Amino acid sequence: MAMPEKRYVLITGGSRGIGAACALVCARQGWDVAVNYTRDANAAQQVVEQVQALGRHAVAVQADVSDEAAVTAMFEILDAGLGRHNVLAGLVNNAGVVDVASRVDEMTGERLQRMFAINVFGTFYATRQAVMRMSTRHAAPGSSRGQGGAIVNVSSAAARIGGAGQYVDYAAAKGAIDTFTYGLARELATEGVRVNGVRPGIIDTEIHASGGQPDRVKRLAPMVPMQRAGSAEETANAVAWLLSDAASYCTGAMIDVSGGRSCG
Repeated sequence: MAMPEKRYVLITGGSRGIGAACALVCARQGWDVAVNYTRDANAAQQVVEQVQALGRHAVAVQADVSDEAAVTAMFEILDAGLGRHNVLAGLVNNAGVVDVASRVDEMTGERLQRMFAINVFGTFYATRQAVMRMSTRHAAPGSSRGQGGAIVNVSSAAARIGGAGQYVDYAAAKGAIDTFTYGLARELATEGVRVNGVRPGIIDTEIHASGGQPDRVKRLAPMVPMQRAGSAEETANAVAWLLSDAASYCTGAMIDVSGGRSCG
């Protein structure tokens, strides 16, 4: 499917880590970028400025993806702003959280609600809005909707490994994202929208510190078959490829960006 000349990609959780790297890699490949963030407006604005320095348009847009109404409002803001002159042609569902290492029998209901609200429900909410704008099923005369596009879901190698003794809830949430990717790819296959995913492994970002293990990358890197951690940009390169016309016959695919950790 040929992409429109003026296209933009929305990246949830785009103010840091893999999301920020996706914004910059996509900008280098000709995308305008909408950077979603939850709290850190300054970090999001820094990413916007970096994208603009690459010669592309960019905006920051605040929304907690676990809030259905906030996600709907975010897309409406983009329709009235960046979307006035550009077509939404890409969505990267990157927003996600981990928690401190814990066994399942120690996890609280509050923790589980948060884990699935952001990692799973947030992906559904954003995707639903994107599909309403991308799918040929929603095309209408005089509207920019229905021109197709690509969705990339950021899962995790944990979905295959399981996260025993640490993050079974996170692994289960990402397993749900894998299943969502496969099912949605089939659902939209004849509607001009491709749906794929990436499963990062041990990637050197601050998400590990947010889970109470700032030394996790250094500690686990020697256990990876490639004997090192990956970078956010390496993950972003896979995401950008799946968004691009180079992946035009790929839908329902998952790319492991894990240095071999999730093999077998």
